[in-house]
Amino acid sequence: MSQEPPQARSRSVSVDDVGVRRQLADGSEESVTWADLSSVVIRVIPEGPWREDVFLMLAGADGTGTAVPSGDPAADALIERLQTLPGFDNDKFVEAMTTDADEAYLVWKADPAPN
Repeated sequence: MSQEPPQARSRSVSVDDVGVRRQLADGSEESVTWADLSSVVIRVIPEGPWREDVFLMLAGADGTGTAVPSGDPAADALIERLQTLPGFDNDKFVEAMTTDADEAYLVWKADPAPN
């Protein structure tokens, strides 16, 4: 079984009106703003129940993004915020959060910008 490298572990995750920031143990930071958010994927890795196995993957249109473990203390606030996004697929979200399949579930995608 593989373990998350120590430098990839979260030191802290913050969710606010600007976006989501994840401070990593090595001092680096991953982030995405709500304005640039382009997709939300729930990634399930069959490592549970004793290891983190569900991640909220947020991708920005500008190439930024972060992966927040569902067990992180900030995950509840993040999930509440994500569920307010227009077109968020709550049924697919529930399916992703209750499965142990090794899969990625696209639960939200931004509308393409008009030309």
